Amino acid sequence: MARARKRPIRVLVAKPGLDGHDRGAKVVAAALRDAGMEVIYTGLHQTPEMIAQAAIQEDADVVGLSILSGAHMTLFPRVRALLAQAGRDDVLVTGGGIIPPEDMAALQGQGIGKLFGPGTPTADLVKYIEAWAAEHVAA
Repeated sequence: MARARKRPIRVLVAKPGLDGHDRGAKVVAAALRDAGMEVIYTGLHQTPEMIAQAAIQEDADVVGLSILSGAHMTLFPRVRALLAQAGRDDVLVTGGGIIPPEDMAALQGQGIGKLFGPGTPTADLVKYIEAWAAEHVAA
């Protein structure tokens, strides 16, 4: 029997770069919140530095990046590196957007979590984050 969590999983949802399309990020944020997670949405046009700083300040367990601009090979690793430099390499960096499968594999090889494409059921995201948190986040 699984033990109940003492605090909700904290997820920071961010839109890095110049991409102005945030409908998907808002849908994901709402689904995670509906699943009982504490969600912080940073809004549009965030730099990797702003995202990492917000994740640290909010004591986030997970950072979810929504990237549609094609800059995923730069933005995911940069956020991951900034968190590691701040001593927070325990934060899961995951996300989604328009990312070719070969880039998803390359990013996962660099320590980025599972990445999701358009049309992924939000239940899949919830299950992934809950399973990761069950193994990595103190209850």
